[in-house]
Amino acid sequence: MIVFHFVVDLELFGHVPPGTSLSGVWVVLARIVAGGFLFVAGMSLWLAHGRGIRWRPFLRRLAVLAVAAAGISLATWAAMPDRYVFFGILHSIAAASVVGLAFLRLPAGVTLAAAAFVLAAPALLATGAFDARPLAWLGLSTWTPRSMDFVPLFPWLSPCLAGIAVARAAERAGLFARLARAEPQGPLVRALTWPGRHSLAVYLVHQPVLIGAIWAAGRLV
Repeated sequence: MIVFHFVVDLELFGHVPPGTSLSGVWVVLARIVAGGFLFVAGMSLWLAHGRGIRWRPFLRRLAVLAVAAAGISLATWAAMPDRYVFFGILHSIAAASVVGLAFLRLPAGVTLAAAAFVLAAPALLATGAFDARPLAWLGLSTWTPRSMDFVPLFPWLSPCLAGIAVARAAERAGLFARLARAEPQGPLVRALTWPGRHSLAVYLVHQPVLIGAIWAAGRLV
């Protein structure tokens, strides 16, 4: 994520050709990163609530995501109103988490089938009936809104559902218990796992840091 956004910021400041972040390997990387976020969100949802939904922690996490997503929307609207983030990765994770609750008790195979359907839905169901701007977040319109970060529910709910299914299957196979017993300890491990344990903070802070660093470097050159 940080590597991709570094390229985006270099493009923003004119240090690489326009469109660099939207072509070649960078498009692939962006999709892998977004899909990875949602896949891990699905696994985390099952680990936290697969044996029963704990409503207070779930609603607290959802509120934090909603506030952070709203902050991203406001900040990008102030900076670039023509392509602000109205439904980016945080919005998508929040929405997928709510939808994902309905799949926590279903067999992994059913959830994987739903993930496959969601992945194919934009190609199968896109229609002008969803072209209104307020419905763009669904991902079923015949046009793509201009946005710095657009991660609509369809097809991006798919990796979240896949994460739920994989986590459920892994739990039944005893994989998580074996991983817990084999988890290494020590200061180096804690340092390496810190970004994953504070991923939202890293996500919110890394862009201002990158933009500031690139701007400062440009002033010094």
